Amino acid sequence: MGATIKWDEVEQGQELPAAEYQVQRVNLVMYAGASGDFNPIHWNERFAKSVGLPDVIAHGMYTMAQGGRYVTDWAGDPAAVVDYGVRFSSMVVVPDDDNGATISVSGIIEEKLPDKRVIVVLTARSGDSRVLSKARAVVQLV
Repeated sequence: MGATIKWDEVEQGQELPAAEYQVQRVNLVMYAGASGDFNPIHWNERFAKSVGLPDVIAHGMYTMAQGGRYVTDWAGDPAAVVDYGVRFSSMVVVPDDDNGATISVSGIIEEKLPDKRVIVVLTARSGDSRVLSKARAVVQLV
């Protein structure tokens, strides 16, 4: 499988369609099982509040993964992402089991590279907070 987006059909400065990802505590428990990170700040409200957090928070790497998911969904192939990095700038607070939280991700093609690659800069927010900063991916297109 390869990327489905054609390099000659995208432009520098082009905005990619935004996407929203719901986060519920069950997602955090599943992620804890997959990653081995069972820190109770990610699933136990009482513990999270006892250490000064507003509530349960999503794993940073879970949040990063949603940005990666956004890029791979756009590209059409996870293998098309040849580089991906972020800085964590704020927490995704998951305040209850029913409503959870939402991570909103959008992207812009910052640069077209000559080898049919593009640099995509991402913006990821939860509520009023920017949760990822300096988020960018290099994507190999066809």
